[in-house]
This record gives sequence, C-alpha cells and structure tokens, in this order.
Amino acid sequence: AALARQGSFVRIVHATPGDAGPGFSGLPKGEALGTMRRAEAECAGKALGVAEVVNLGFGDGKLADHVRDGTLAKALFDHVAAADLVLTWGPDGGYGHADHRLVSAIATQIAQSAPEGDRPRVLYVGLPAGSTASLPPLADWAVTDPALLTTGIAYTREDVAAASKAAQCHVTQFDPATRAGIAAAFDATIWKGKVHFRPAF
Repeated sequence: AALARQGSFVRIVHATPGDAGPGFSGLPKGEALGTMRRAEAECAGKALGVAEVVNLGFGDGKLADHVRDGTLAKALFDHVAAADLVLTWGPDGGYGHADHRLVSAIATQIAQSAPEGDRPRVLYVGLPAGSTASLPPLADWAVTDPALLTTGIAYTREDVAAASKAAQCHVTQFDPATRAGIAAAFDATIWKGKVHFRPAF
C-alpha cells in the first residue's frame, strides 16, 4: 500500500489460487475455492491500490512438481526480471508453508542470475524475534533476529487502513474478527511504523 501510494508500479504475483485451502470457509478443496480466492486476491489488490494482481494458476501445494520441470521458474522469470524490487517470503516461508518457500527460492534464483545493474533488489519479509509474543496465532511463525532486518518500508495511517480493507476481502481464509483486527494488530505489535525486511544478497 505504501509503495503504491508513493507512485510505484506494484504488481502482486500469486503462484497458486489457494484451491487446496484450508481456511475459514469450510469449502472443499477444488476449483470453486480457487475461484473465490482469486476474486479475494483481486479485491485485496484493489484495496491496496496496486496496479496489477497476477495468478500463475499452479495447483496449491503442488509447486514442487513445477520446480522439478522448470515451469515455475519459467512462469516467474519475466515478473522477477522486470522488477526493480522483489518482496517475498524468506527461506522460512513465514510459517513453514512449502509453496511460500519454493516461490521465495525460485524468485531469488532468478534475481541472483541477473548481472549487476540488471539485478532486482530482493527483500525477505521478517517478523522480528520477540515481536509476536502478544499474538498467539503467530506462535508457530518463524522469526528473524532483528539485527538481520536492516531494511524497512515505512507506512502511514492511510496505509494501515488500506491493509485493513484488503484483509476484509479474504473471507475464505480468516474469520470476521481476524479480518477486522489483523492489520491493527500487526501495526501495534510487529510493524510499529515500518514493515521489516532483510536483503537476500
């Protein structure tokens, strides 16, 4: 939200539509859930003010197959190569999600292969160690030594409001109370004025 508000062209790229769930909806895995989640992602992107939301359409939880045959790297290549800045999960995938880890690894692989001068900057989002204690739902999430989180993207109240509005879009993933409070909770306990990142290289 902050980058878009400041005038950057922001594209969000999803590797999968989230068709395997689980989440809050109780919907079975499959195409109907994936279709709903694609619409939720578009809704969230609009709320954040981003220019484009892209879904590569790979099966949720099946990205390993597309790492082995090279199709994930091929699908991500142009998005990464054209970027000045890539924000992605770190090696931990946030909470260990295998798809998050694979997308991070492949995006990093693409960026590191580019020559200096054409190489996008890659930043891994991180939760500073000690910052999640007051948020029990994040107990199993990975944390990062704050000394490694040398980069931050500052935001405003306007951006928190946009993040809150975006969270409201994800009705199949989070219950109403979580959707209503997640942005404010992260703002108050983890972000505190800036989202924390560490450089990939």
